[in-house]
Amino acid sequence: MISALISPLADALSGIRVLDLSRLLPGPFLTMVLADMGADVVKIEDPRLGDYIRAFPPAKGGMSGRFLAVNRGKRSIALDLKAPAARDAFLAMVEKADVVVESFRPGVMAKLGLSYETLAARNPRIVVCSISGFGQTGPYAERAGHDLGYLALAGVLAMGGTADGTPWMPGVQIADLAGGALWGATAVLGALVGRARTNKGAHLDISMTEGALALLAAELGNMDCGATPTRGIESLNGGLACYGIYETADHRYLAVGALEPKFWIALNTAIGRKPDVSEVVGNPAAQAKTRADLAAIFATKTAAEWNAILGAHDCCVEVVTELSELPAHPLHTAREVFFTMDGGPSVGPIQQTRTPLGRPRDPSPPPRLGEHTSQVLAEYGFTAEQIAALAK
Repeated sequence: MISALISPLADALSGIRVLDLSRLLPGPFLTMVLADMGADVVKIEDPRLGDYIRAFPPAKGGMSGRFLAVNRGKRSIALDLKAPAARDAFLAMVEKADVVVESFRPGVMAKLGLSYETLAARNPRIVVCSISGFGQTGPYAERAGHDLGYLALAGVLAMGGTADGTPWMPGVQIADLAGGALWGATAVLGALVGRARTNKGAHLDISMTEGALALLAAELGNMDCGATPTRGIESLNGGLACYGIYETADHRYLAVGALEPKFWIALNTAIGRKPDVSEVVGNPAAQAKTRADLAAIFATKTAAEWNAILGAHDCCVEVVTELSELPAHPLHTAREVFFTMDGGPSVGPIQQTRTPLGRPRDPSPPPRLGEHTSQVLAEYGFTAEQIAALAK
Protein backbone atom coordinates (compact mmCIF):
# COMPACT_ATOMS: atom_id res chain seq x y z
CA MET A 1 0.00 0.00 0.00
CA ILE A 2 1.27 3.50 -0.86
CA SER A 3 1.82 5.54 2.30
CA ALA A 4 -0.29 8.67 2.68
CA LEU A 5 2.75 10.35 4.25
CA ILE A 6 4.43 11.39 1.00
CA SER A 7 2.47 11.73 -2.22
CA PRO A 8 3.56 9.56 -5.18
CA LEU A 9 3.14 12.82 -7.13
CA ALA A 10 5.37 14.87 -4.82
CA ASP A 11 8.01 15.32 -7.55
CA ALA A 12 5.76 15.04 -10.61
CA LEU A 13 6.13 18.74 -11.50
CA SER A 14 9.76 19.13 -10.45
CA GLY A 15 11.38 21.70 -12.75
CA ILE A 16 8.09 23.41 -13.65
CA ARG A 17 8.17 27.14 -12.87
CA VAL A 18 4.90 28.84 -11.93
CA LEU A 19 4.39 32.60 -11.63
CA ASP A 20 1.34 33.22 -9.47
CA LEU A 21 -0.38 36.59 -9.76
CA SER A 22 -3.60 35.39 -8.13
CA ARG A 23 -5.08 36.47 -4.82
CA LEU A 24 -7.54 35.29 -2.21
CA LEU A 25 -8.67 31.65 -2.55
CA PRO A 26 -9.13 30.05 -6.03
CA GLY A 27 -5.74 30.81 -7.60
CA PRO A 28 -3.68 30.27 -4.44
CA PHE A 29 -5.37 26.92 -3.79
CA LEU A 30 -4.64 25.92 -7.39
CA THR A 31 -0.97 26.88 -7.14
CA MET A 32 -0.65 25.12 -3.78
CA VAL A 33 -1.77 21.92 -5.52
CA LEU A 34 0.94 22.50 -8.13
CA ALA A 35 3.51 23.20 -5.40
CA ASP A 36 2.49 20.00 -3.60
CA MET A 37 3.43 18.17 -6.81
CA GLY A 38 6.88 19.74 -6.88
CA ALA A 39 6.39 22.89 -8.99
CA ASP A 40 8.43 25.98 -8.10
CA VAL A 41 5.67 28.49 -7.34
CA VAL A 42 6.51 32.17 -6.98
CA LYS A 43 3.82 34.52 -5.69
CA ILE A 44 4.20 37.92 -7.32
CA GLU A 45 2.55 40.41 -4.98
CA ASP A 46 1.93 44.12 -4.85
CA PRO A 47 4.51 45.66 -2.47
CA ARG A 48 1.85 47.61 -0.58
CA LEU A 49 -0.87 45.04 0.21
CA GLY A 50 0.21 41.73 -1.25
CA ASP A 51 -2.38 39.00 -1.47
CA TYR A 52 -5.50 40.47 0.18
CA ILE A 53 -6.18 37.27 2.08
CA ARG A 54 -3.10 38.00 4.22
CA ALA A 55 -5.16 40.56 6.13
CA PHE A 56 -8.25 38.42 6.87
CA PRO A 57 -8.72 37.57 10.57
CA PRO A 58 -8.07 35.44 12.49
CA ALA A 59 -4.29 35.40 12.29
CA LYS A 60 -1.20 34.35 14.19
CA GLY A 61 2.23 35.90 13.98
CA GLY A 62 0.76 38.52 11.64
CA MET A 63 -0.32 35.91 9.06
CA SER A 64 -3.95 35.09 8.30
CA GLY A 65 -5.17 31.57 8.99
CA ARG A 66 -6.67 31.42 5.52
CA PHE A 67 -3.39 32.52 3.96
CA LEU A 68 -1.44 29.97 5.98
CA ALA A 69 -3.83 27.23 4.81
CA VAL A 70 -3.35 27.65 1.03
CA ASN A 71 0.15 29.02 0.47
CA ARG A 72 2.60 26.38 1.64
CA GLY A 73 5.52 25.51 -0.59
CA LYS A 74 5.65 28.91 -2.29
CA ARG A 75 7.99 31.88 -2.38
CA SER A 76 6.97 35.54 -2.52
CA ILE A 77 8.43 38.47 -4.40
CA ALA A 78 7.14 42.04 -4.31
CA LEU A 79 6.70 43.75 -7.70
CA ASP A 80 4.48 46.68 -8.61
CA LEU A 81 3.34 45.59 -12.05
CA LYS A 82 1.99 49.08 -12.76
CA ALA A 83 5.59 50.32 -12.79
CA PRO A 84 7.26 49.87 -16.21
CA ALA A 85 10.48 48.44 -14.74
CA ALA A 86 8.58 45.84 -12.71
CA ARG A 87 6.40 44.92 -15.68
CA ASP A 88 9.50 44.45 -17.84
CA ALA A 89 11.03 42.31 -15.09
CA PHE A 90 7.93 40.13 -15.01
CA LEU A 91 8.05 39.70 -18.80
CA ALA A 92 11.69 38.65 -18.51
CA MET A 93 10.66 36.06 -15.91
CA VAL A 94 7.91 34.79 -18.23
CA GLU A 95 10.61 33.88 -20.76
CA LYS A 96 11.95 31.30 -18.29
CA ALA A 97 8.63 30.21 -16.74
CA ASP A 98 6.17 27.48 -17.66
CA VAL A 99 2.88 28.65 -16.13
CA VAL A 100 1.26 31.95 -15.20
CA VAL A 101 -1.84 31.92 -12.99
CA GLU A 102 -3.92 35.09 -12.66
CA SER A 103 -7.34 35.93 -11.25
CA PHE A 104 -7.81 39.58 -12.17
CA ARG A 105 -11.05 40.75 -13.68
CA PRO A 106 -10.93 40.21 -17.46
CA GLY A 107 -9.11 43.04 -19.19
CA VAL A 108 -6.81 43.93 -16.28
CA MET A 109 -3.86 41.94 -17.61
CA ALA A 110 -4.13 43.77 -20.95
CA LYS A 111 -4.25 47.13 -19.16
CA LEU A 112 -1.04 46.17 -17.37
CA GLY A 113 0.57 45.37 -20.72
CA LEU A 114 0.53 41.66 -19.88
CA SER A 115 -2.08 40.20 -22.21
CA TYR A 116 -1.77 36.57 -23.24
CA GLU A 117 -0.59 37.69 -26.68
CA THR A 118 2.19 39.72 -25.05
CA LEU A 119 3.25 36.86 -22.80
CA ALA A 120 3.13 34.32 -25.64
CA ALA A 121 5.25 36.60 -27.82
CA ARG A 122 7.94 36.43 -25.15
CA ASN A 123 7.47 32.69 -24.55
CA PRO A 124 5.33 30.68 -27.00
CA ARG A 125 5.42 27.72 -24.58
CA ILE A 126 3.85 29.64 -21.68
CA VAL A 127 0.62 28.27 -20.19
CA VAL A 128 -1.57 31.08 -18.84
CA CYS A 129 -4.47 30.15 -16.56
CA SER A 130 -7.00 32.97 -16.13
CA ILE A 131 -9.57 32.37 -13.39
CA SER A 132 -12.59 34.67 -13.35
CA GLY A 133 -16.15 34.68 -12.15
CA PHE A 134 -17.91 34.56 -15.50
CA GLY A 135 -15.20 33.92 -18.10
CA GLN A 136 -12.97 36.11 -20.25
CA THR A 137 -15.75 36.80 -22.79
CA GLY A 138 -19.51 37.25 -22.76
CA PRO A 139 -21.88 39.83 -21.29
CA TYR A 140 -20.80 39.22 -17.68
CA ALA A 141 -17.03 39.25 -18.29
CA GLU A 142 -16.41 42.54 -16.46
CA ARG A 143 -19.09 42.04 -13.83
CA ALA A 144 -18.08 41.87 -10.17
CA GLY A 145 -19.01 38.76 -8.24
CA HIS A 146 -18.33 36.33 -5.42
CA ASP A 147 -18.80 32.62 -4.81
CA LEU A 148 -22.46 32.90 -3.79
CA GLY A 149 -23.38 34.76 -6.98
CA TYR A 150 -21.52 32.29 -9.17
CA LEU A 151 -23.41 29.43 -7.52
CA ALA A 152 -26.68 31.28 -8.07
CA LEU A 153 -26.04 31.70 -11.79
CA ALA A 154 -24.75 28.13 -12.10
CA GLY A 155 -27.96 26.62 -10.70
CA VAL A 156 -26.17 25.04 -7.76
CA LEU A 157 -28.02 27.12 -5.14
CA ALA A 158 -31.34 26.16 -6.70
CA MET A 159 -30.71 22.49 -5.84
CA GLY A 160 -30.11 22.93 -2.11
CA GLY A 161 -32.85 23.57 0.45
CA THR A 162 -36.38 22.47 1.19
CA ALA A 163 -39.05 22.21 -1.49
CA ASP A 164 -40.64 25.63 -2.10
CA GLY A 165 -38.27 27.11 0.47
CA THR A 166 -35.21 29.35 0.53
CA PRO A 167 -32.07 27.88 -1.05
CA TRP A 168 -29.49 26.89 1.57
CA MET A 169 -26.25 28.80 2.06
CA PRO A 170 -23.32 26.47 1.23
CA GLY A 171 -20.84 25.85 4.03
CA VAL A 172 -17.76 26.23 1.80
CA GLN A 173 -16.81 28.19 -1.30
CA ILE A 174 -17.82 25.63 -3.94
CA ALA A 175 -17.35 27.85 -7.00
CA ASP A 176 -14.00 29.19 -5.79
CA LEU A 177 -12.50 25.81 -4.96
CA ALA A 178 -14.27 23.19 -7.09
CA GLY A 179 -15.34 25.55 -9.86
CA GLY A 180 -12.13 27.55 -10.13
CA ALA A 181 -9.13 26.01 -8.38
CA LEU A 182 -9.65 22.34 -9.23
CA TRP A 183 -10.79 22.88 -12.83
CA GLY A 184 -7.88 25.30 -13.19
CA ALA A 185 -5.39 22.74 -11.89
CA THR A 186 -6.83 20.12 -14.25
CA ALA A 187 -6.52 22.51 -17.18
CA VAL A 188 -2.93 23.47 -16.33
CA LEU A 189 -1.87 19.83 -16.12
CA GLY A 190 -3.62 19.06 -19.41
CA ALA A 191 -1.96 22.05 -21.09
CA LEU A 192 1.46 20.96 -19.89
CA VAL A 193 0.90 17.48 -21.33
CA GLY A 194 -0.31 19.01 -24.60
CA ARG A 195 2.69 21.33 -24.71
CA ALA A 196 5.03 18.37 -24.50
CA ARG A 197 3.47 17.13 -27.75
CA THR A 198 3.00 20.44 -29.63
CA ASN A 199 5.68 22.66 -28.06
CA LYS A 200 3.00 25.35 -27.73
CA GLY A 201 1.45 26.90 -24.65
CA ALA A 202 -2.18 27.84 -24.13
CA HIS A 203 -4.50 30.42 -22.62
CA LEU A 204 -6.92 28.71 -20.24
CA ASP A 205 -10.21 30.54 -19.62
CA ILE A 206 -11.58 29.16 -16.33
CA SER A 207 -15.02 30.50 -15.38
CA MET A 208 -15.93 29.71 -11.77
CA THR A 209 -19.61 29.88 -12.71
CA GLU A 210 -19.12 27.30 -15.46
CA GLY A 211 -16.95 25.19 -13.18
CA ALA A 212 -19.75 25.07 -10.62
CA LEU A 213 -22.39 24.46 -13.30
CA ALA A 214 -20.43 21.44 -14.52
CA LEU A 215 -21.04 19.83 -11.12
CA LEU A 216 -24.72 19.60 -12.07
CA ALA A 217 -23.98 17.20 -14.92
CA ALA A 218 -26.16 14.38 -13.56
CA GLU A 219 -29.13 16.64 -12.83
CA LEU A 220 -28.87 18.26 -16.25
CA GLY A 221 -28.85 14.78 -17.75
CA ASN A 222 -32.16 14.11 -16.01
CA MET A 223 -33.53 17.41 -17.33
CA ASP A 224 -32.62 16.36 -20.86
CA CYS A 225 -34.83 13.30 -20.34
CA GLY A 226 -37.84 15.47 -19.60
CA ALA A 227 -37.57 15.75 -15.81
CA THR A 228 -37.36 19.07 -13.96
CA PRO A 229 -34.82 18.78 -11.12
CA THR A 230 -36.05 20.72 -8.09
CA ARG A 231 -34.63 21.34 -4.64
CA GLY A 232 -36.00 19.32 -1.80
CA ILE A 233 -37.78 16.64 -3.82
CA GLU A 234 -35.04 14.87 -5.80
CA SER A 235 -33.59 11.56 -4.65
CA LEU A 236 -30.35 13.06 -3.33
CA ASN A 237 -31.43 16.49 -2.13
CA GLY A 238 -34.21 15.74 0.33
CA GLY A 239 -36.82 13.69 -1.48
CA LEU A 240 -35.95 10.28 -0.03
CA ALA A 241 -36.20 9.43 3.66
CA CYS A 242 -33.37 6.90 3.28
CA TYR A 243 -31.00 9.72 2.24
CA GLY A 244 -31.04 12.57 4.69
CA ILE A 245 -29.88 14.12 7.94
CA TYR A 246 -31.42 13.27 11.31
CA GLU A 247 -31.00 14.78 14.77
CA THR A 248 -29.98 12.67 17.76
CA ALA A 249 -30.88 12.92 21.45
CA ASP A 250 -27.83 15.09 22.17
CA HIS A 251 -28.58 17.46 19.28
CA ARG A 252 -25.92 15.97 17.05
CA TYR A 253 -26.71 14.73 13.56
CA LEU A 254 -26.51 11.55 11.53
CA ALA A 255 -25.98 11.51 7.76
CA VAL A 256 -28.06 8.60 6.51
CA GLY A 257 -27.32 7.33 2.99
CA ALA A 258 -29.00 3.93 2.91
CA LEU A 259 -30.02 4.18 -0.74
CA GLU A 260 -29.65 0.62 -1.93
CA PRO A 261 -32.10 -2.04 -0.65
CA LYS A 262 -29.39 -4.01 1.15
CA PHE A 263 -28.29 -0.93 3.09
CA TRP A 264 -31.89 0.01 3.89
CA ILE A 265 -32.52 -3.49 5.24
CA ALA A 266 -29.32 -3.33 7.31
CA LEU A 267 -30.23 0.09 8.73
CA ASN A 268 -33.74 -0.88 9.75
CA THR A 269 -32.52 -4.12 11.27
CA ALA A 270 -29.96 -2.19 13.31
CA ILE A 271 -32.49 0.32 14.69
CA GLY A 272 -35.16 -2.30 15.41
CA ARG A 273 -37.54 -1.29 12.65
CA LYS A 274 -39.15 -3.77 10.24
CA PRO A 275 -37.34 -3.57 6.88
CA ASP A 276 -39.48 -2.72 3.85
CA VAL A 277 -37.53 -2.12 0.64
CA SER A 278 -40.57 -0.52 -1.01
CA GLU A 279 -40.02 2.50 1.28
CA VAL A 280 -36.84 3.39 -0.62
CA VAL A 281 -38.87 4.54 -3.64
CA GLY A 282 -42.21 5.42 -2.04
CA ASN A 283 -44.30 8.43 -3.03
CA PRO A 284 -43.88 11.80 -1.23
CA ALA A 285 -46.53 11.02 1.38
CA ALA A 286 -44.90 7.67 2.14
CA GLN A 287 -41.49 9.33 2.30
CA ALA A 288 -42.79 11.85 4.82
CA LYS A 289 -44.13 9.05 7.03
CA THR A 290 -40.89 7.08 6.83
CA ARG A 291 -38.89 10.21 7.57
CA ALA A 292 -40.96 10.90 10.65
CA ASP A 293 -40.47 7.32 11.85
CA LEU A 294 -36.70 7.58 11.47
CA ALA A 295 -36.57 10.99 13.13
CA ALA A 296 -38.44 9.68 16.17
CA ILE A 297 -36.14 6.65 16.48
CA PHE A 298 -32.87 8.57 16.01
CA ALA A 299 -33.99 11.11 18.62
CA THR A 300 -33.97 8.40 21.32
CA LYS A 301 -30.17 7.97 21.54
CA THR A 302 -27.04 10.09 21.40
CA ALA A 303 -24.81 10.29 18.35
CA ALA A 304 -22.15 8.25 20.15
CA GLU A 305 -24.66 5.54 21.02
CA TRP A 306 -25.90 5.36 17.43
CA ASN A 307 -22.34 5.33 16.14
CA ALA A 308 -21.61 2.28 18.28
CA ILE A 309 -24.80 0.51 17.23
CA LEU A 310 -24.68 1.31 13.53
CA GLY A 311 -20.94 0.79 13.27
CA ALA A 312 -21.55 -2.94 13.51
CA HIS A 313 -23.78 -2.82 10.43
CA ASP A 314 -22.86 -1.95 6.85
CA CYS A 315 -25.63 0.63 6.43
CA CYS A 316 -24.04 3.89 5.16
CA VAL A 317 -24.62 6.10 8.22
CA GLU A 318 -22.04 8.51 9.65
CA VAL A 319 -22.09 11.05 12.47
CA VAL A 320 -21.79 14.63 11.22
CA THR A 321 -18.28 15.61 12.31
CA GLU A 322 -17.70 19.15 13.57
CA LEU A 323 -14.59 20.93 12.29
CA SER A 324 -12.99 20.92 15.75
CA GLU A 325 -13.22 17.12 15.77
CA LEU A 326 -11.56 16.54 12.40
CA PRO A 327 -7.85 16.37 13.41
CA ALA A 328 -8.51 13.68 16.02
CA HIS A 329 -10.96 11.61 13.99
CA PRO A 330 -9.61 8.05 13.67
CA LEU A 331 -10.09 7.96 9.89
CA HIS A 332 -8.13 11.17 9.35
CA THR A 333 -5.38 10.27 11.81
CA ALA A 334 -4.93 6.85 10.21
CA ARG A 335 -4.76 8.44 6.75
CA GLU A 336 -2.43 11.24 7.98
CA VAL A 337 -4.65 13.96 6.54
CA PHE A 338 -3.30 16.60 8.90
CA PHE A 339 0.34 17.49 9.40
CA THR A 340 2.30 20.30 11.04
CA MET A 341 5.04 22.52 9.71
CA ASP A 342 7.27 25.01 11.49
CA GLY A 343 6.31 28.61 10.74
CA GLY A 344 9.27 30.10 12.54
CA PRO A 345 9.49 31.93 15.87
CA SER A 346 6.77 34.47 15.10
CA VAL A 347 4.14 32.05 13.78
CA GLY A 348 5.03 28.75 15.43
CA PRO A 349 3.55 25.40 14.40
CA ILE A 350 1.14 25.57 11.44
CA GLN A 351 -1.47 22.87 10.98
CA GLN A 352 -1.84 21.87 7.35
CA THR A 353 -4.33 19.68 5.50
CA ARG A 354 -3.07 17.51 2.69
CA THR A 355 -5.12 17.10 -0.46
CA PRO A 356 -6.20 13.67 -1.77
CA LEU A 357 -3.04 13.74 -3.89
CA GLY A 358 -1.02 13.05 -0.75
CA ARG A 359 1.39 14.93 1.45
CA PRO A 360 3.99 17.16 -0.25
CA ARG A 361 7.69 16.55 0.25
CA ASP A 362 9.21 18.97 2.81
CA PRO A 363 7.11 22.03 1.90
CA SER A 364 8.30 25.44 3.01
CA PRO A 365 5.96 27.49 5.23
CA PRO A 366 3.78 30.19 3.66
CA PRO A 367 5.97 33.17 2.79
CA ARG A 368 6.08 36.69 4.15
CA LEU A 369 5.29 39.41 1.63
CA GLY A 370 8.35 39.86 -0.59
CA GLU A 371 10.42 37.47 1.53
CA HIS A 372 12.20 35.92 -1.46
CA THR A 373 12.44 38.87 -3.85
CA SER A 374 16.23 38.96 -4.11
CA GLN A 375 16.63 35.18 -4.14
CA VAL A 376 14.06 34.56 -6.87
CA LEU A 377 15.15 37.42 -9.11
CA ALA A 378 18.73 36.18 -8.92
CA GLU A 379 17.59 32.71 -9.95
CA TYR A 380 15.79 34.24 -12.93
CA GLY A 381 19.02 35.89 -14.06
CA PHE A 382 18.77 39.46 -12.74
CA THR A 383 21.96 41.22 -11.68
CA ALA A 384 22.54 42.64 -8.22
CA GLU A 385 22.05 46.16 -9.58
CA GLN A 386 18.77 45.24 -11.25
CA ILE A 387 17.54 43.54 -8.10
CA ALA A 388 18.41 46.56 -5.99
CA ALA A 389 16.51 48.85 -8.36
CA LEU A 390 13.42 46.61 -8.38
CA ALA A 391 13.43 46.19 -4.62
CA LYS A 392 13.21 49.94 -3.93
